[in-house]
Amino acid sequence: MALLELDSVEARYGQIRALHGVSLAVEEGQAVSLLGANGAGKTTTLRSISGTVRTAGRITFDGRRITGRAPESIARLGIAHVPEGRGIYGELTVWENVLLGGSSRRGRSAVKQDAEAALAYFPRIASRRKQQAGTLSGGEQQMLALARALVARPRLLMLDEPSLGLAPTAVQEFYRVVRELNREEGLTVLVVEQNARIALASTQQAYVLEVGRVAMSGTSADLAKNEGVRASYLGY
Repeated sequence: MALLELDSVEARYGQIRALHGVSLAVEEGQAVSLLGANGAGKTTTLRSISGTVRTAGRITFDGRRITGRAPESIARLGIAHVPEGRGIYGELTVWENVLLGGSSRRGRSAVKQDAEAALAYFPRIASRRKQQAGTLSGGEQQMLALARALVARPRLLMLDEPSLGLAPTAVQEFYRVVRELNREEGLTVLVVEQNARIALASTQQAYVLEVGRVAMSGTSADLAKNEGVRASYLGY
């Protein structure tokens, strides 16, 4: 049984239907990417999983149906969602932001220990824990958002457009950590990404969405060789 399954999921914003029966599966310990153009439904798929948009169909996590649950309830099951725009608190320090990742957990000492471990992945921000988060660069803020998510001890990490607006070196550093978390720590990852090249290089499985439907799926290696994917998303 897959850790996460979507079966014929539809989603709406008012009268506008954004997803038209999306089905996909993410196995435990797997890294999966969702590719597609703007408006394809990638972000809405993540929002459907985290319970922040109205959905129909069936979404299960670890065998439990989560369709219609409150976002807080879904998060407590072990799903961490790092949204586009990062959602950090600029007026708080780096350390205070990281600690917020454990706000729903008990045991302050364990949360602090996990916060230290999360920051260790990102030496660039670990050395500036007393600095206001709003003064960090875009890449550093993205690293902070990921570190905060890790403190929740998720079983599934969902990332929405993490490379958006970042310098190439920051993108490479960010995805180096994502690959390490997946391959060495066994963390399950579902990433929405317009930079298809790095997404396919960092995941094992991929889905291509077009206007709210799954148009193509397969191993990341196979999709990287697919002529249609190469022409539309890889630029060669």
